Amino acid sequence: MISKVRETLWHIISAYKIFVMNKIYGMHVDPSAKVSFKAKLDKSINPKGIYIGKYSRVLYQSVILAHDYSRALKVDTIIKNNCIIGIRAIIMPGITVHEHSVVASGSVVTKDVPPHCIVAGNPARVVKEGISVSNEGQIIR
Repeated sequence: MISKVRETLWHIISAYKIFVMNKIYGMHVDPSAKVSFKAKLDKSINPKGIYIGKYSRVLYQSVILAHDYSRALKVDTIIKNNCIIGIRAIIMPGITVHEHSVVASGSVVTKDVPPHCIVAGNPARVVKEGISVSNEGQIIR
């Protein structure tokens, strides 16, 4: 019973957070995406440059940037459908993480991530190809 109440509250609060990101900050986060409460999405200079697709997951303390102040750069950072951004991963400005890709925990992504692969490291490199991510956020294949 308590777990059902907790899960229901989590879904309500998560939906509210996505509503705030979309309506107040102008981000483009699909309602089916899951964004951790502790994830850091660029809300300062270019929040409208963040796109998160269907069924994607942005996990605890991940950072997604859409600007580089030192270069006066305001660009779009795109996380496409069915992606997982691991714990404490950093996505630099202007990066596209293509469909069904996983960014491993602690990775720093400095180049676009190809579809259907896992990237890891600093800077992030492809470590596995030919994967898919289910709508529930599980790696299959």
